[in-house]
Amino acid sequence: MPDIDIRTTGRAGRITLTRHKALNALSYDMCMAIDSALRNWREDDDVDLVILDAEGEKAFCAGGDIAELYETGTKEDFSFGQTFWRDEYRLNALIFEYPKPVISFLQGFTMGGGVGIGCHGSHRVVGESSQIAMPECSIGLVPDVGGSLMLALAPGRLGEYLGTTGYRMGPADAILVGFADYFIPQINWPDLIELLEASGRAEIIDDHAHTPPIGTLNYLQAEIDQCFDGETLSDILNNLRNIESEFSNKAMTALRRNSPLSVACTIEMLHRLRGTSLTIRKALELEYRFTFRAMEHGDILEGIRAQIIDKDRNPQWQFADMNVPAVAVSKMLQPLGSDALSFPEE
Repeated sequence: MPDIDIRTTGRAGRITLTRHKALNALSYDMCMAIDSALRNWREDDDVDLVILDAEGEKAFCAGGDIAELYETGTKEDFSFGQTFWRDEYRLNALIFEYPKPVISFLQGFTMGGGVGIGCHGSHRVVGESSQIAMPECSIGLVPDVGGSLMLALAPGRLGEYLGTTGYRMGPADAILVGFADYFIPQINWPDLIELLEASGRAEIIDDHAHTPPIGTLNYLQAEIDQCFDGETLSDILNNLRNIESEFSNKAMTALRRNSPLSVACTIEMLHRLRGTSLTIRKALELEYRFTFRAMEHGDILEGIRAQIIDKDRNPQWQFADMNVPAVAVSKMLQPLGSDALSFPEE
């Protein structure tokens, strides 16, 4: 199909995103093609590992294709988005739980839906240009596609910081936080992929790993932990107001750009996940509670309008004063009953 090239080469199942003019944005059809290929290769003894990569220098995958979400949602047809997220999340779990090595090469932007397909495999490779982020709060969503799991597991309060501000991680930061495993200079990627295809041995990646350029988050960790140590959005805002620093001012500015409801729900989600035995399925099920309701009750349609459609960068958020009632958070995250995300067993 256009936008994606799926094939086998040597001992490897190969998936290459080819929609580089759209920063390899992930459509529903692309998700389903990946899902089908992975299920076929899982039982194929001739496929030892799976390699995910993408054409173009700018992005592995800059996120999901949200134009159709807007088109259907503004007509009060919420079923398309609900189906997209449900099947995408099932794909995210499939990658996370896959019995064979899944190796991803993440150049440029890897954001949102790109994280969902690129950051749940067993061997996640970043290079000099890599920038990984979960910027969903800027369009009225929450970090999803299993990203909430990695954010909940991140050191200290990095999860709250990254999930609410959309901070872009370079290669060292992505490895520190748990979104990537290996730094390998991008000039070496083609030869390494050839070796992987020929050998079917994922462990050869270890021999090609380098020390990444120095990151930023390890230096900011103490200040992030101090500022983002709070049970609620209100707690974190109070911390930021009371700590006068360049960092706190920048963090406050970043938060003010994003949907207050999304930010408050993100913080609540991370606290809830840390209070459980963490699994990818629990994280995805909690995320789906929000995304299932997002178009009807959240800010996503307004966020897409302001960022993508009209591009006025002036979203009219609910709770624009950033005073988000606890009941509003609870409503977005309450169980879905018969609509709850499920994972049919094959």
